[in-house]
Amino acid sequence: MRERDSKSSLFLADKKRRIFPLIFMVISLCGLSFYLGGAFCWEKSRLLDENKGQNDASKVITRLGCQSTFKQEPFPECNTTMQDSTPCTDPERWKKYDIHRMAFRERHCPPQSERTECLIPPPVGYKVPIPWPKSRDECWYRNVPYDWINTQKANQNWLKKKGEKFLFPGGGTMFPNGVGEYLDQMQELIPEMKDGRIRTALDTGCGVASWGGGLLDRGILTMSLAPRDNHEAQVQFALERGIPAILGIISTQRLPYPANAFDMAHCSRCLIPWAEFGGVLLLEIDRVLRPGGFWVLSGPPINYQVHWKGWESTEETQKANLDAIQDLLSRMCYSQYAMEGDIAVWQKPVENSCYENREPLTLPPICDDSIEPDAAWYVPIRPCIVPRPPGVQNVAIEHIPRWPERLSSPPERLKFISGGNGGAFRTDTTLWKQRVNYYRSLVPTLGSNKIRNVMDMNTLYGGFAAALLNDPVWVMNVVSSYAVNSLGVVYDRGLIGTVHDWCEAFSTYPRTYDLLHADGLFDAESHRCEMKFVMLEIDRILRPTGYAIIRDTANFLDKAQVVGEAMRWNCHRNETENGSEDSKALLVCQKSFWNSPQMEDRDVDQ
Repeated sequence: MRERDSKSSLFLADKKRRIFPLIFMVISLCGLSFYLGGAFCWEKSRLLDENKGQNDASKVITRLGCQSTFKQEPFPECNTTMQDSTPCTDPERWKKYDIHRMAFRERHCPPQSERTECLIPPPVGYKVPIPWPKSRDECWYRNVPYDWINTQKANQNWLKKKGEKFLFPGGGTMFPNGVGEYLDQMQELIPEMKDGRIRTALDTGCGVASWGGGLLDRGILTMSLAPRDNHEAQVQFALERGIPAILGIISTQRLPYPANAFDMAHCSRCLIPWAEFGGVLLLEIDRVLRPGGFWVLSGPPINYQVHWKGWESTEETQKANLDAIQDLLSRMCYSQYAMEGDIAVWQKPVENSCYENREPLTLPPICDDSIEPDAAWYVPIRPCIVPRPPGVQNVAIEHIPRWPERLSSPPERLKFISGGNGGAFRTDTTLWKQRVNYYRSLVPTLGSNKIRNVMDMNTLYGGFAAALLNDPVWVMNVVSSYAVNSLGVVYDRGLIGTVHDWCEAFSTYPRTYDLLHADGLFDAESHRCEMKFVMLEIDRILRPTGYAIIRDTANFLDKAQVVGEAMRWNCHRNETENGSEDSKALLVCQKSFWNSPQMEDRDVDQ
């Protein structure tokens, strides 16, 4: 028995000695195969470069046996009930969340398991939007078919339905005679609106964005903000008109903007309880308002002596509300700049000295430095004052260059960005001018009134937007929540934008942008975000016949083209302006205009 065991042990030991060399040989052969395969496909790339512009490029790929194995089945159409889907602000999910401070209307994105993989159809009778600037005054009714807002707001001159169109007379709750008259009154109270000192503005509770639309002619760029609520589609109306807007609400989370961003903030009967909850909602406006910036309030409780009966309130209640707001602003070191008729204006202090000279234990307190002032992605609002950061002197209204000089002036905040300096800033500006000039040869409608709403999905300093300054467009500059937060630089230039995580849906309605530009987005975010879902989100946002320009490395463009074609896009590859020497290339795609058979059947039934 012992002899048998001994022989068995010897046999096993000898077997192991033979197996190890075999394993090593297999691993070596695999490594060699991988290396040769890479070299072989590199040779394919070289041959492709030699065959650029020829029709047999695909034959070269097939001949060499290195064709991409990535495949994507065509995406189905979504149900027609999703035609206005906003995944992260979905009313169907509101019941799951807290009603405190209307937190249920903030962003609440669906989990991965509930994401849809389909193409959102346009409404019945959808047409290509009316070009700018005519779109500011009218849009196709079928593109935004909401009668509720027309019925409820008809007496306030927001909009009127006439035939196949909605008309926008430029009215609002507090300016029924038109936004022009209202802005004239405001400019008399705030002369800084006339001389370039005020360039960026935030409109909370924007309605159909007539205030922001009216300011465009006065050189002021406004971020119009409104939640998805019972007005159905305030932001969708704004974007259909070609006016900058985004879904959002001041509630429990910070707004997705950096500190010291806007030159002016505005609330026209937005009905936000500014003095409640320890003043936390007004403190968030204070965080994003530039030192020396202006906060404008019209509607309740301003001029309550005249209007309180029409507000279905009491004179005592409205007086108490105004007193509470004035007391809070005084403790925040604001000064009353003007109050005349239905408009009141306060100015934020330029220096921090006022905060330091307040009585001990004065509320609201100064924030500690545990949370970065610019942090703005799912960051809870805190009931404290965010002071101007130490080492930053030139972000105040009085110190920053006036528009349009500020567009090309290197902002002071560059020093907080790795590699940020005046030289890098100027190089970036020049680079994007060259790139945009080249883009015009690839997208001939760029620069015409057929492209109005533009988004730069992965910006650094806003160079792409700056290069489009003389085009009839506005640009939403997006900085990734996982990248260096350079959005303050964008605002210092007099441009607007937002922080966002592209693993989630953007805060907008479907069919709201004419052109989306993505520079290095997939290379930067591929470790976190699945390309398929990002591409489906681009498709949701793009209008039919809209364009996507994707600038990235070849492997990502290969996949993007496959996914794009599965979404019914028409795509073509191009070299960059640097030619074959560039490690990146361009994919230019146009979204097709298609109508859902479901919609056609529904139209017949109606």
